[in-house]
Amino acid sequence: MSFTVSQLAKLAGISPRTLRYYDQIGLLAPQHTTAAGYRLYGAEQADTLWQILFYRELGLQLGEIRALLRDPSYDRRQALTDHRRRLLQKREKLERLLGAVDRVLAADDTQEVFLLEERFDCFKEQLVAENERRYGKEVRARYGDAAADSANAAMLCMSRADYDRFTALEKEILQQLDALFAAGTPTDAPAARELAEKHRQWLTASWGHYDPAAHAALAAGYVADDRFRDYYDRGTAGRAVYLRDMIAHYTQSL
Repeated sequence: MSFTVSQLAKLAGISPRTLRYYDQIGLLAPQHTTAAGYRLYGAEQADTLWQILFYRELGLQLGEIRALLRDPSYDRRQALTDHRRRLLQKREKLERLLGAVDRVLAADDTQEVFLLEERFDCFKEQLVAENERRYGKEVRARYGDAAADSANAAMLCMSRADYDRFTALEKEILQQLDALFAAGTPTDAPAARELAEKHRQWLTASWGHYDPAAHAALAAGYVADDRFRDYYDRGTAGRAVYLRDMIAHYTQSL
């Protein structure tokens, strides 16, 4: 089985120019080129093109796809299995949002009272799903499935009022962290202890329980993990370290 540029491009629903560009950038070379200069592609190249287009649909850039396919450890089946899981998560998210929209429309048509509490459930579920996608594997490896499941359940069981307090407390923590850090407040000062206590309240609301050792370990992770450090530093290096030290003083005094 072999395809010319135009044949494979038509099969894939792309332009011949796109296929030639993929060859130019080293993303997809033809199986061979004839003496007349015609590119010919085989079944293997057609399968690779399918993968490229699939990853493009997932939002990957061409450079990322090229690096992925060239990686000696690349496992096509494992990669597709992982991406299938992500697609299922996206589908679940869309289904939750569609369900909420349908319920609102139905309530409008029947003049049913659709409580705001119910309307916001899908957003809590979305937050839990996103946290699970981004941090679930690490959290479960470090703290176990039971702790991760308990934290997810605690979030889903929050009332709208509880959730509003939870998000408001997070903003308050960030604002106070900025103020204390800018003022050079010692990490064991009363004001710092007060902030650490608020962080404990915020953490307990999301975890459903409290453990001082886990609190300190989490704060240490804020510095060790680039994602968390960037979140707390927000352009000014040192905030994450300051928060870690503050929480360390707090948990040691309990």
